[in-house]
Amino acid sequence: MTDSALKAEIHERMTAAMKARDEVPLGALRMLLSAIRYKEDELGHELSDDEVREVAGSQVKKRTESIEAFEQAGRTELAAKEAAEREVLAAFAPAQLSDDAVDALVDEAIASTGATSMQQMGQVMGAIMGKAKGQVDGSLVQAKVKAKLGG
Repeated sequence: MTDSALKAEIHERMTAAMKARDEVPLGALRMLLSAIRYKEDELGHELSDDEVREVAGSQVKKRTESIEAFEQAGRTELAAKEAAEREVLAAFAPAQLSDDAVDALVDEAIASTGATSMQQMGQVMGAIMGKAKGQVDGSLVQAKVKAKLGG
């Protein structure tokens, strides 16, 4: 089996960062490749480019959560390091949808499910997250759905 093109690009950038002794991208890309290998072991096959993007997206989300936690704890130096790593990883993650696109997805999902109250929020969320596939933060969608359904 051959590697995905995206996985090969990640490997090339990691090698370049290693040669340049650029610690932040090197660490971030090593962690990403490790997460990719873990996912491949879990699924039992080489990941496609789309699957690699999903793994990168989850790594970006983890960095975002870490940044928030470090900032709340007053650890600005660790938050800055995580932000720099997130920037490196974002290049491989799925492109995020604009606010207008998310609003349109919410409206479309509410219309297609016929949701009128918060009891149907799960159906609406499922429809949106199935279409968006890593292109939007679930907490943002949840807040928009709650606002539309009056929650």
